[in-house]
Amino acid sequence: MKTLNFVSRPHLATMETTIFTVMSKLAADCGAVNLSQGFPDFQAEPALFDAVHRHMLAGRNQYAPLAGMPELRTAVAAKIEALYGARYDVDSEITVTAGATQALFTAIAALVRPDDEVIVFDPVYDSYVPAIETVGGKAVHAHLRFPDYAPDWDEVTALITPRTRMIIVNTPHNPTGSLLSTVDRQKLANLLRGTDIVVLADEVYEHIVFDGAEHASFCADPELAARSLVVSSFGKTYHITGWKIGTIVGPAALMAEFRKVHQFNVFTVHTPSQLALAEYMQEPARHLGLAAFYQQKREFFRQLLAETPFELLPCRGTYFQLAGYRRISDLPDREFAEWLTREIGVAVIPISVFHHDGRDDRVVRFCFAKQEATLLAAHERLRKLGG
Repeated sequence: MKTLNFVSRPHLATMETTIFTVMSKLAADCGAVNLSQGFPDFQAEPALFDAVHRHMLAGRNQYAPLAGMPELRTAVAAKIEALYGARYDVDSEITVTAGATQALFTAIAALVRPDDEVIVFDPVYDSYVPAIETVGGKAVHAHLRFPDYAPDWDEVTALITPRTRMIIVNTPHNPTGSLLSTVDRQKLANLLRGTDIVVLADEVYEHIVFDGAEHASFCADPELAARSLVVSSFGKTYHITGWKIGTIVGPAALMAEFRKVHQFNVFTVHTPSQLALAEYMQEPARHLGLAAFYQQKREFFRQLLAETPFELLPCRGTYFQLAGYRRISDLPDREFAEWLTREIGVAVIPISVFHHDGRDDRVVRFCFAKQEATLLAAHERLRKLGG
């Protein structure tokens, strides 16, 4: 068979396999406890699975509307109004997506034109920049300041140019566990006033905020909401990451552009799962109780790590814990993560891969969305490092 003489597009040729895939494979190959990739190793409630099955048996197995099942969009609208006081039109301002990553990519593809600039914050979640570059845009990197990972709004102001089309924010933030505050949100609103810049707000960990803090959703600020597409994830909220179902909400004009792309790269999402989620959402305690659930896991895991030489950074949200390892090794963080996986048997994520310039603060990320038995197994191995 003749071999094609195929040359990758320049920006695709430089893209590496995501670090989550790399570290999860290494964990499997080494038999390590996988605290790298961010997924729970416990089940959702059986009631959710029973609801899917019931809708399948009832014959609800054909295409959903492009925007998603009305029942689910209605439930999402009700939740947002209850939590953030914002009203979104069920028909024109809410779309069900095939997970948050698809929502993010589609929003970028719909709104970013070749040579447009998009401001992102390092350490930046690894799907944003490839999406921007795939559609011909340019990522412009602001910085979250180590060690608290707070934004510098003066820096952001200096980065805005006539070519700036979009700013991507992520709160609660992956990989750092930091939060944007209502003060941060107001500062951003002030600097965007009078521009046509769009905000893409990744809020997939919206319900995992600790110590009584309030999630500063971009839905809750009318001025920002008018220029923002806000992404959420049922996978993160209900422990079903493999279902790949999320939502995106935003003003009708932006959503119309989003759906022009959505209809051709996804069109619609699994119907019986949408119907089951619409039912499941009727009990608000299922998402309102998530912060307390994960805060208990955070405290349990931090107590375990306190018996090791790791230096714990603050974790204000998400289910990720950052830890410095300077008292253990002087290896660069990627080499340290690979060594920890192979030699100690615990897989983590190096933070330098989220910095476009490779900045290395000797910090790694643990995922604590695990059963206590899993966390204890990791702790037993990490104890080899000494106290």
